[in-house]
Amino acid sequence: MTAMLANSAQITTRYLRAFLRQPGYVIFTLVQPVIWLFLFGQLFKRVVEIPGFTGGSYIAFFTPGVVVMTALFSTGWSGMNYVTDMERGVMDRFLVSPVRRGALIGGELVYQAGMTLLQSLIILGLGLLAGARFQGGLLSVAVFLVSTMLLGTAFASYSNALALLLRTQNSVIGAVNFVVLPLAFLSSTFMPINLMPQWMQDIARFNPVNWAVEVGRQTLASSIDWSLVGVHLAELLALTLVCAWLSTRAFRAYQRSV
Repeated sequence: MTAMLANSAQITTRYLRAFLRQPGYVIFTLVQPVIWLFLFGQLFKRVVEIPGFTGGSYIAFFTPGVVVMTALFSTGWSGMNYVTDMERGVMDRFLVSPVRRGALIGGELVYQAGMTLLQSLIILGLGLLAGARFQGGLLSVAVFLVSTMLLGTAFASYSNALALLLRTQNSVIGAVNFVVLPLAFLSSTFMPINLMPQWMQDIARFNPVNWAVEVGRQTLASSIDWSLVGVHLAELLALTLVCAWLSTRAFRAYQRSV
């Protein structure tokens, strides 16, 4: 176990060093969320006038959704790291080294969770500057960050599994977009679920993106529905474990093929 943790820390450090050599990466990944937050927030600000809309200002309503979408899109490209390592022969060198195989997966997922946390904190700060107010307090914000990291870890695992099975950048990009974009729009990110068409409401109830968004919306409420939060956290944890298991199975399949 000690060796496993040490190897995981080394793999995480490897990705952190790569990040520190290109700190502009965070800035570029935040350009799209800033556009969503400020341009979409202004474009749709009168949506709050629709009968049945709940959530105060649209900026406040939209901020948790932007946090979740950023986590979804950024971790969806996690598998590209694996593709790059495979193309350069780095993955093969790892496989003949004494590093634990689980650490190759776990270390990268820890890095992705950390980047998700950093990006989420920045976007929440921008939301505050734009006028969003989180009446639920720091505890609700902390729980929301946990839910976002769980979602990000799940989709990073999914992306990694695709990379290990498909092994080409174009295939991974296509497969990720095929899942990520529909999930983002079939959730209550842009619109309260009660104002969505019934068929979309039905899908949203089983949509992990919507689970994280609904946890985030609790940060805006002065009275938090902890039962709802607990159920969605449990669902996100289960999803994360399943995706991590699938990633592990894909890694074993890759090992057998090389």
